[in-house]
Amino acid sequence: MPKSRIIDCITFFDNNFIFDLRYNVLKEHVDYFVICESKYDHRNNPKKLNFDAKIYNSKKIKYILMEKPFPRNTNFWENQAIQREHMLENLNFVEDDDYIFFSDPDEIPDPQILKNFDLEEKYGIFLQKCFNYKFNLYNPHETPWEGTRVCKKKHLKSIDFMRQKIKSKNLKYNFFRFDKEKSIQLYQNAGWHFNNIMEPEQISIKLKTFAHSEFSDNKFSDVEIIRSKINKKIDLYHRGHQYREITFDESFPKYLFSNYELYKNYIL
Repeated sequence: MPKSRIIDCITFFDNNFIFDLRYNVLKEHVDYFVICESKYDHRNNPKKLNFDAKIYNSKKIKYILMEKPFPRNTNFWENQAIQREHMLENLNFVEDDDYIFFSDPDEIPDPQILKNFDLEEKYGIFLQKCFNYKFNLYNPHETPWEGTRVCKKKHLKSIDFMRQKIKSKNLKYNFFRFDKEKSIQLYQNAGWHFNNIMEPEQISIKLKTFAHSEFSDNKFSDVEIIRSKINKKIDLYHRGHQYREITFDESFPKYLFSNYELYKNYIL
């Protein structure tokens, strides 16, 4: 029986810096990287295309472009789901027993788990350490982060279903809650969520364009306010979260640790 392939799927906005890290951390174990980019943000405003597959010169990269605007009567969350499902519609090269991994670009699974990967349940959740602003600025408030999801293609109802409905809390529900999927395997200490590892100006653009519209207000998205929060190592969203610096060592992705000079501006 042929070995199940690993298909790493993301939707893409503009963060080539983080995707390049993702690609180099995972490329030895991933068979295909599937990147879906839209000409429109989730508020249906035109955006320039930012991903350039040519720089990788890799047959592993499958780039999917959404040309058309989102429907006029949809909201931010629905547009996010539409982009995810557009990606699913273009996975016709994937076999039923191949593994579909879906993450946000900054949720990077531990490559050691991908090596000889096996999923004993229908679905898997990678519980990841969360970092904000800097690679080694640890966020204990949102760790473990339920990031990367995985299932075999034959079990994939929709990517949005896997993201929104496959949660660890499902395992706590009574057996008779048939509406909650419970065939879920949890992978502990299974990677890193490198959230907002970017300049204040980039974070501001993200807040103004991504699906969480409540955070586009100036009290969240003003560049100087963001810069102040980064310097104070505190949460963007007024939740009282304080982050802490930890030692940058070999517990981080090998590629990241080995290329300190490339990433030193985002390491404390």
